[in-house]
Amino acid sequence: MLARDLVNHPANVMTPTRMADAARGVAEATGLEFDVIEREGMVEHGMGALLGVAQGSEEPPKLIVLKYHGDPDHPENNLGLVGKGITFDTGGISLKPAANMEAMKGDMAGGASVIAAMSAIGTLQPKINVTGLIAATENMPGGRAQRPGDVVTAMNGKTIEVINTDAEGRLVSADALCYARKLGITRLVDVATLTGAIVVTLGKVCTGIMGNSAALAGGIKSAGERSGERFWELPMLEDYRELIRSDVADMKNTGGRQAGSITAAMLLRELPKTPNGCTSISRELPPRPTIKGIWSRAQRVSPPARWRSWPLHWPTAVEPIISLDGIATTPRRWTHAQQ
Repeated sequence: MLARDLVNHPANVMTPTRMADAARGVAEATGLEFDVIEREGMVEHGMGALLGVAQGSEEPPKLIVLKYHGDPDHPENNLGLVGKGITFDTGGISLKPAANMEAMKGDMAGGASVIAAMSAIGTLQPKINVTGLIAATENMPGGRAQRPGDVVTAMNGKTIEVINTDAEGRLVSADALCYARKLGITRLVDVATLTGAIVVTLGKVCTGIMGNSAALAGGIKSAGERSGERFWELPMLEDYRELIRSDVADMKNTGGRQAGSITAAMLLRELPKTPNGCTSISRELPPRPTIKGIWSRAQRVSPPARWRSWPLHWPTAVEPIISLDGIATTPRRWTHAQQ
């Protein structure tokens, strides 16, 4: 009910700051450790993907961190819960249609789920160390908003070409996942109203789940069966990686209409370097607060022989506004037309 209350607040009330306040209240009530990384801290950590989404909004972004130390003598016994916290999603420059846009106040349902889960964990006190991270911001079409074609640099140095600014959830989650890995978390579950494509695939009957840890996926699906939340696992075949290849960056933030939910997961698995990463993609309209899923470490494969390298490098004096470490250049591929 806590998660639902957070989701049901209008976006002019449930701002990233108010969301952080709600998390602080949970921490104080249950004895959790609480922290918030502000915009300045995001800059220091190099969270260019999250900052790129946030730069179009007047509301300051927040990376909310809740920690429960249930097994302090065994720090390796850990779990990370990452929640998408887009408190209102207009789509940015790639503006959504007006119809049903009011429901986008619920695009922070993943983050609300994590806050509520951490409340329960703090109350139940299981013997495990759990960290909850919520990347909270708005996605707005302001004068400083990022544009299609921009290139942003995630916390781990991976560069992402922004094809569609409405594919923002994977960008904010990317930096949250990277930060979770910096904290030493080895099992990650990302919870997000990430794609409308999953609604086309599964409707509103069950939630999509993707990953490469069979044990973790099985545990999540088993928990779902007990709690009335049904999951359906989608494939994470390496072939899908081709859909998010970019000519100017390590990857692009959307692969188009084909396998839209899977390509979102393929991007996110490029970020956390752990064999037990997780994410979930839930239905976009209306969002539900109890969604989970899974994924993990990227396995980069050599490009097919038909791709030829082109020694293209960005001038060192040219840096995108959002890039904090410059652009990491990658060989450009010949297009079919150039061949």
